[in-house]
Amino acid sequence: MEKFDVIVVGAGPAGLTAALLLAQAGLNVVVFERGDFPGSKNVMGGVLYSWPTKELLPDFAREAPLERHIIEQRMWIMSAESAFSVAHRNMAFDREPRDFHTVLRSRFDKWMGQKVRAAGALIVPETLVETVLRKNGQVVGVRVGRAEGEVHADVVIAADGVNSVLAREAGLRGAFRPEHLATAVKEIIALPATAIESRFGVTGGQGVTIEMFGAATMGMVGTGFIYTNRESVSIGVGATIRDLNDFGVNPNDLLEHLKAHPLVAPLIEGGETREYMAHLIPEGGLRAMPKLSTGGMLVAGDAAMMVNSLHRQGANLAMRSGQLAARAVLRAKAQGDFSARGLAYYDRLVRDSAIYKDLHKYRGMARFFERHHEFFSLYPDLLNHAAAEVLTPSPVSQRRKQRGIFAEARRRRSLWRMAKDFFGAWRSIA
Repeated sequence: MEKFDVIVVGAGPAGLTAALLLAQAGLNVVVFERGDFPGSKNVMGGVLYSWPTKELLPDFAREAPLERHIIEQRMWIMSAESAFSVAHRNMAFDREPRDFHTVLRSRFDKWMGQKVRAAGALIVPETLVETVLRKNGQVVGVRVGRAEGEVHADVVIAADGVNSVLAREAGLRGAFRPEHLATAVKEIIALPATAIESRFGVTGGQGVTIEMFGAATMGMVGTGFIYTNRESVSIGVGATIRDLNDFGVNPNDLLEHLKAHPLVAPLIEGGETREYMAHLIPEGGLRAMPKLSTGGMLVAGDAAMMVNSLHRQGANLAMRSGQLAARAVLRAKAQGDFSARGLAYYDRLVRDSAIYKDLHKYRGMARFFERHHEFFSLYPDLLNHAAAEVLTPSPVSQRRKQRGIFAEARRRRSLWRMAKDFFGAWRSIA
């Protein structure tokens, strides 16, 4: 029977962060990863924020396998043949220290895993953790699908992804609601660097992100994205499981629909698909967050539903939660108390952090939009119709065009309903 100070389940950003800090502090740490290597099954779009990474690895920008630093972020509100675009390009983002980069997670997580090993932790890939072990009601380890069988530790950190087996086995969460999860599909499409720079209007190591709403998801609650890498683009789309079921849409067909859009197709024309991935993404926010700790166990990252979809924050929240989990474990180790009471310090750390505060701010967003599909169908169409009317040269006066725009909007939805919709949307994110 193996015994460690800490067992970490899942070699994603949350698990690797916790393992690195704990190993650096001298604890005996093992990380179990279901994939072939850290990052092998990650489908994240690929934007890494600098602030949590720099806190963990101050020189990461010089060493890590980064793709491009982002100087422009675009948002497309799409109809079938057009998009109303909002963009922010800032040349301050082109100067050091750079705030965000695109990454290919299979490469970045693998690199981070090497840092964890160098700090003294053991990473065991291709290993399924089947359940938690208990003694007198407290978690004391895990059972793995290997000959070793039972592995014991003072504390287990469950960072095993959105569909966390351990959080469920430990009684920290119940069944998911289908609107609390999204299925995301993604491709890595190889393109020459010259083609990427020409099509996206960048040079050298500069990059662009595009977030897409409306027709990108066929009117379902979800988003599409395109992120530029050095010699490829990451393109993907996701929608809630409830909507995929209700609309009868296959996730792969949804991605093909996005790739065929007349504004998207020229950006990936001539590219070769190198990778295809599908994954569950947490979308429920604070309302879907499980209990974060119990005797002998903590839950971090996607397993704790720590994703802020509005601000495209997932990996950085996971890394932050891994930092907080490590702090809680070190405190429990110093006090010799791994009970539920001792590890509840982690709950307090999370509640005092920006993770919880932001998720609390947007706690009503997911529920609001799941009940208001018009923000993914009707309103994108009306916005693009209005823009086309105003910008199309014709002998018709602008006053008459404006009257026509309002008439079309009122025909499809009353002014009172529109006012209620937008007030409700504002309330859900204000």
